[in-house]
Amino acid sequence: MIKIKNLKKSFRTEDIETLALNDISLNVAQGEFIAIMGPSGCGKSTLLNIVGMLDNPTSGSYKFSDIEVGHFEESERTTLRKGNLGFVFQSFNLIEELTVFENVELPLIYLNISKSERKERVREVLKRMKIAHRESHFPKQLSGGQQQRVAISRAVITKPKLILADEPTGNLDSKNGIEVMNLLTELNQEGATIVMVTHSDRDSHYAHRVINLFDGQIVSEVKSPPLAAQSY
Repeated sequence: MIKIKNLKKSFRTEDIETLALNDISLNVAQGEFIAIMGPSGCGKSTLLNIVGMLDNPTSGSYKFSDIEVGHFEESERTTLRKGNLGFVFQSFNLIEELTVFENVELPLIYLNISKSERKERVREVLKRMKIAHRESHFPKQLSGGQQQRVAISRAVITKPKLILADEPTGNLDSKNGIEVMNLLTELNQEGATIVMVTHSDRDSHYAHRVINLFDGQIVSEVKSPPLAAQSY
C-alpha cells in the first residue's frame, strides 16, 4: 500500500536548512499495523504528515496504492485523502461548535453522501464505538477518552484504507489509553492498515512492526506478534 524510497524532507529559513528526513525507505503492506518511534525532533511527525499527504517530500518517491503522490499539488492530495485516509490525533481535533454526531458526519458531507445514508452510518459507528448515548453532546461536555472515541469514529466513518494515528493515547489515562488501543487493534484485525506515531512502549507492542527513527533516519526495525486486545 505504501512504498517510500530515498525520501528526504528539509525545511529552509533565510539562514539555515534543516534536514528532517534523510533518505527514508519504507514499505507498508495492506493490513499491517506499524508503530513509528524515536525521540522528539527525530522526524516522526514529519514522516506521518507526508504519509498522510498533508505535506510533500523535498525529494524521493512516495507511492500510495501504486500512485506516485510525492509531488502532488495540494488539491490533488486533498482529493486522494478523501475516503482513503483517516486521522486520529493526540489532541482529538474535534470541532467545538459541532455535536458528536455532526463531527463524525462531516467527512461524509465532503464525500456528498446522502443525508439518510449519513445518518445510518454515523449512528452505526457511534454505537460500535460505545459513544452513541453522547451523540447530541458537544466535545467540551465529554471526557478525554470519550473525545478520542469520537475522533476514531470520525476517522473510520468513510471506511478508509489507511488510518494514521499521532500519539493517540498521549492525552489519556492508562484505562482510556488501553481502550483506544483495543479499538485500533480491532479495526486492524478487520482489515484497516494503521501507521501510528507513539512514545509509548506499551502502545508499540500492539503493532506488527516498530520503526525507530533517529535524526531523520531509520536506525532499526523490530517485528513482533501484536498484542491481542487487553483488559483494564
